Amino acid sequence: MSLIATLARLEAVSTGRAQPAATVRHRHLSARPLVLVPLTTAGEAGAPLGALVGDDRDAPRLLVVPQPRDRDLRFAFLAELADVVLPFIDSYADTVEAAERSETDPETGKRVKVEVELCADAPQLIVPSRAGLDFVRLLGRSMRFRRTAEQDPETPYPAPPRVPLLGRWFTHYGERARVPGSALLLALTDVLSRHWATGQSTLEDQHLGALLAWIDPPDGESGAEAAMRAELARDAQGQLLWPPAGPATDPAFDNKLLAPAIEKYDRARTALAAAEDGESADDRLGELTAAEREIRALVESRTRPTWDAVWRGLDLLGTLPEGAHAADRWTRDRWSFTGHRDRVVAGEPPQPRRDDAVTAANKLATREREQARLEAQEALDDPLVMAGRRLSGEAFAGEVTDVVMAYSEGKRPSPRPLVTVRTDDRPQLGERVKVYRSLGGKPQAAEFVGHEDSPGTDGSSIVVLRVVDKMGRGKEPEAGSVPERGDLVCFTLFEHEQRGGAKLPDADQTPWTHGGPPGEEAAPALPAADPVTEEDVL
Repeated sequence: MSLIATLARLEAVSTGRAQPAATVRHRHLSARPLVLVPLTTAGEAGAPLGALVGDDRDAPRLLVVPQPRDRDLRFAFLAELADVVLPFIDSYADTVEAAERSETDPETGKRVKVEVELCADAPQLIVPSRAGLDFVRLLGRSMRFRRTAEQDPETPYPAPPRVPLLGRWFTHYGERARVPGSALLLALTDVLSRHWATGQSTLEDQHLGALLAWIDPPDGESGAEAAMRAELARDAQGQLLWPPAGPATDPAFDNKLLAPAIEKYDRARTALAAAEDGESADDRLGELTAAEREIRALVESRTRPTWDAVWRGLDLLGTLPEGAHAADRWTRDRWSFTGHRDRVVAGEPPQPRRDDAVTAANKLATREREQARLEAQEALDDPLVMAGRRLSGEAFAGEVTDVVMAYSEGKRPSPRPLVTVRTDDRPQLGERVKVYRSLGGKPQAAEFVGHEDSPGTDGSSIVVLRVVDKMGRGKEPEAGSVPERGDLVCFTLFEHEQRGGAKLPDADQTPWTHGGPPGEEAAPALPAADPVTEEDVL
């Protein structure tokens, strides 16, 4: 945690209200996101109990599994979820625009520009908390390999046709959520805690109700008091007034309300199966319907407060202007969505259970590069974030006090002006360290030359820099490419754009330590164990 983040949390404790951790919104928010509030059965993470899902805050769709241990009911729930999510995704798949992309020419091996289709927008999925991200990934992994009756008539428990497709999309969204800065799948608690610092721990920030209580407490109540009430307040029956954001449920709800309701549903279903005539079957069908309605009402009572809290949090985020680089990151999300759409349309198989060595290395390199890029872009977009980098010595700001024109040595001397900056910051500068400033949206590099012998009388330091690029190709620098005396400038010690890493080999060219070399037979399998005999079984 940076020093400025720590100070913001201390101020939140002192004032009783969350403090801004950013002045702009660093994540793209869609005008029409799809909100998913899932609920799972206690003790079995992969057993869904229900969900509220939809893109209309006033008309969510309630999905319920009356008996989570029943596979048929689970698949019916997943099919209903697919009926909501897949049309929402498809509504973005057909609207495209022309875009250019660099590809390798197979004949020449050179990078060339080709015109391709890019989806004009992409569907955004919002879940309440970080646990919701894990649940989406879990659902994707459990659905994408399911066999349908059309694919394999002999498969036990065949899945509805749209379930494997939903699994592939959920897997893609879950993987994309691990890329720093991506906004295809967002956990609202993570986005809110990025923009506001509360007086509680980061773990407590995962409770959406408590987090919103710090950011927007009721009149006459501090954030700490409102958060305590959001976490612990219960009604006369001992149930939480503001249930957690899921997907786990409260034990008091499970034991006192849910378990008796499911038991009543099981008894009604058993009685219906044992009905001997039509009249008794009608009566028992009515009992079963009433038991199912009771479970639906219980699930809605646990998910509706979280549903309303999600939209309230989105409203708070909407009050912040979007950061300048958020649109660039959303464009990369659109490329990701378009690429997966094309793979699905082409009939490619689902994502493998385990990545090969090259794919895993590429994913890791991408996430590291995007993390560095995100940190740099957030600092460039937001003076409050840049203040944290300045406090840590990774950037400095000041006033230009002098500019001396100088030139490089050689047959064609190039301009290398010396810029003197007076700053109150304490950057971690060393000999010939490169620093960067944003010039027209592009990074301009300069070298640290040294400190002047006479520091400022107010304790400030005087830094001399040599500008080395972005000044044009002429003998004289282009207008505006060199700071002038009196300008306020900000230089960073970190690069604004991240370089690509070394090229990895193709998947079929990996060494034997990573699954190769190609073309060779696999190592002989170990001898089989002794067969099991009657003496081995108690």
